Amino acid sequence: MTQIRRLAPGVCAALAVGILATWLGGFAPLIGGPIIALLIGMLLTSLRGTPAGERMLVGAGFTGKRVLQLAIVVLGGTMSLAGIAELGARTAPVLFGTLAIALTSGWLLAKLVRISRDESVLLTVGTSICGASAIAATAPILAAEASVIALAVTAIFTYNLVAVFVFPWLGHLLGMSQEAFGLFAGTAVNDTSSVVAAASIYGAEAAQIAVVVKLTRTLAIIPITIALSWWIARTSKTAATASGEVATKRKRPWQLVPWFLTGFLVAALAASLGAIPAAWSEGLHLIAKTLIAAALAGIGFTVDFAVIRKAGFKPLGFAGVLWVIITLSALGLMWATGWL
Repeated sequence: MTQIRRLAPGVCAALAVGILATWLGGFAPLIGGPIIALLIGMLLTSLRGTPAGERMLVGAGFTGKRVLQLAIVVLGGTMSLAGIAELGARTAPVLFGTLAIALTSGWLLAKLVRISRDESVLLTVGTSICGASAIAATAPILAAEASVIALAVTAIFTYNLVAVFVFPWLGHLLGMSQEAFGLFAGTAVNDTSSVVAAASIYGAEAAQIAVVVKLTRTLAIIPITIALSWWIARTSKTAATASGEVATKRKRPWQLVPWFLTGFLVAALAASLGAIPAAWSEGLHLIAKTLIAAALAGIGFTVDFAVIRKAGFKPLGFAGVLWVIITLSALGLMWATGWL
């Protein structure tokens, strides 16, 4: 009960903002509830002049981490593995080729640009895979600070918004079919809501294909986070050995898998087998969006603006260069495989 009383003020405040932001997001789908929640949280924090008070801070931090992980599990219940497999064979060369180029480019850019490890990883996975959802999955593994998470989400949102307006125009300029544009949007736009927005502007068929491609791309979260968990564990052990500290016992492979990714897979499998009725999908998606919005509100409450100001232009520039590379890679691979 003591723990609940400590968490309640921050959790309740974040949930309230999350519900409000999700409702407001219905009137501004190009922005979406999660971004609105993050902005509200950051605005309230900036008006106070400091991060949330001690009573709020504990619950807000809990919401920004644990509730975000829970949202990932709920999202799994909205996915169908059978639907993803249907387009997989034809779209895989473009989708996974672009993903490989994006991840490699992010690693190389991080070598050239002096930004922190957490910033480079979050910006790379967020831009390469699925925006805020990928950041939500990888941030707990890195133990990233709230300000770094907020910075990554904000940078990626900036280019999502550009893509929503520019990509349909580009698709018409290049004479893309509905199917081709669905593949393009699902591959090169980061966040699911922005994928749907851009593809819906182009046409209903493009939107249907874009969603399936995007869901396939989202599954890349799983191997990426497992690899990242292994890398963090390995580097931590090496650092401990170099400093003379006692190394912790090496974890088994299954211990490197975050619990929420296991939950995500179980939920997706349950949905595919019909254990979760298809009629629940819309409701589960709304719950997941609200939980993500609440989590980002909690992150907004704990943002330290001094950290963001210190970061400067580099993270935004890093994300921008990587986004351009992904866009050009997707177009190049689509041309090479006959989609254009």
